[in-house]
Amino acid sequence: MASKLIKDLDAGDRPREKVLAGRLKDLTNAELMALLFATGIKGKSVIELCDDILRDNGNHLSLVTRYTPQELSAKYTGIGPAKAITLLAALELGARSVADAQSLNSAPIIGSAKAAYNLMSQHFIGLKHEEFWVLFINRSGHEIRRERISQGGVASTVVDVKIILRGAIQCLAASIILFHNHPSGTLVPSPQDDDLTKRIKKGAEIIDITVHDHIIVTDGGYYSYGEHGRI
Repeated sequence: MASKLIKDLDAGDRPREKVLAGRLKDLTNAELMALLFATGIKGKSVIELCDDILRDNGNHLSLVTRYTPQELSAKYTGIGPAKAITLLAALELGARSVADAQSLNSAPIIGSAKAAYNLMSQHFIGLKHEEFWVLFINRSGHEIRRERISQGGVASTVVDVKIILRGAIQCLAASIILFHNHPSGTLVPSPQDDDLTKRIKKGAEIIDITVHDHIIVTDGGYYSYGEHGRI
């Protein structure tokens, strides 16, 4: 049987090109492993080498994780310690990703300013400069991710509305909550805070994303635009 050399495949069928074309989920397990290994051995392509490993383990990736790097290297010619470590690290990262997703889905719904503040206050404790963060939320009210947009001086930080909206689009957020801190300790929003809130809300409405709140954080508490009917 002819070896399945990646270079002999049609361009659109090569693993790397599939990923670049946005088809990552179309790759087989062997193709994903092949991307990690990059090269096979004489007389056997990297995809065939990965097929051998999977076949020996009943096509169960979970069984592959039971090997040590030394065991993989000893059993499969062409799998040195570096490749074995890379594979096991990738499988562990995948397992942690699944566990993290399950944790996010079981997390409490962010249904109030207090809940949002409790979730994000850790990022602002003791800061002597201003930072601006955004919490991206899905339609179920759970966090998708959080992102620091900017950091500045003791009195202000520059915020690019386009960066916030781009982030919301990229993670398919249904809504966002804005956060920034006042190192001075005052919980009174400034005119600049008001203007920024309005500009972000106006931009978000165009792409059908809701700004749930803008929360100002100090070491002593928070101010919520939402709780004060100003969002």
